[in-house]
Amino acid sequence: MVRLQRTAADHKDFVALVRRLDADLAERDGSDHSFYAQFNTLGAIKHAIVAYENTRPVGCGAMKQFDPRTMEIKRMYTRPTHRGKGVAAKVLAALEQWASELSCEKCILETGLRQPEAIALYTNNGYSPIPNYGPYAGVENSRCFEKRLNPLV
Repeated sequence: MVRLQRTAADHKDFVALVRRLDADLAERDGSDHSFYAQFNTLGAIKHAIVAYENTRPVGCGAMKQFDPRTMEIKRMYTRPTHRGKGVAAKVLAALEQWASELSCEKCILETGLRQPEAIALYTNNGYSPIPNYGPYAGVENSRCFEKRLNPLV
């Protein structure tokens, strides 16, 4: 059974999973990786979730404030041994719940064409394509999505 823990971006298990994520993305993105890496630093992230199976960290995700009513989903990762078991969907739902508790109206995110599993995760969980925003505008490999939330007031 998977247990989710809310934490911050400096949590050791979150940092270790993000290192694995970065290695995977470096391989997938090749020469584009340095462009994306500049937008994925942990400094601006105050809200992170680590998924555990027993005591082993198996997945993670985070969000950062994009504007007063919007959170940007970041740093989603599931260990290869735990993919296809719903871990990422649980982390994503927990992030959305947290964003709602913080009175946010929507979540947005960016992912890449070289991450078809991520695109499937987001579309299967109610995210709709939107025009590429911010630093991703005009970037061919980027795909941006949003999901409207029901904020808890």
